[in-house]
Amino acid sequence: MMAPPDEIRIGDAERDAVMVALHDHFAAGRLDRTELDERLESVLTAKTRGDLRAHVRDLPSPTGLPEPAVDRHPQTAHHHRHPAHHHRHLAHRHRHGPIFPVFPLLFAAFLVLAFTAGPGTGLLVVLQIALAVWVLRAVLLAFGIRRARRHAPGP
Repeated sequence: MMAPPDEIRIGDAERDAVMVALHDHFAAGRLDRTELDERLESVLTAKTRGDLRAHVRDLPSPTGLPEPAVDRHPQTAHHHRHPAHHHRHLAHRHRHGPIFPVFPLLFAAFLVLAFTAGPGTGLLVVLQIALAVWVLRAVLLAFGIRRARRHAPGP
């Protein structure tokens, strides 16, 4: 018997996805710095999906949690979709991980700065770069949404 979805244990990938979403909501102005810090600290110690869900419950999507599967085309006994088609469709809808490897580059920058200017300076510079990347991503996302709406066909 499977555990209820909120009692399923999570790993680092799920924690990381929620942390990225929290940073995005911070960049969008939905969270202040204190709320972000508190939630990030709690997310790092989360053990189950329910623990993570409690920290993003009041935020709009994306939250970093997997969306519940909704079957928009109910299957009947006479109509079966091929499983490979279904997986290809889902693969186009979800993008996993960044297109550009920001985090490995930030880690490399931290290591270089930590050995040359000290760990405190390295951490401060890396955090400033990360914040700039998140703000830039939020601006580009907002511009992309606005542009897509402008070019959408009218009623």
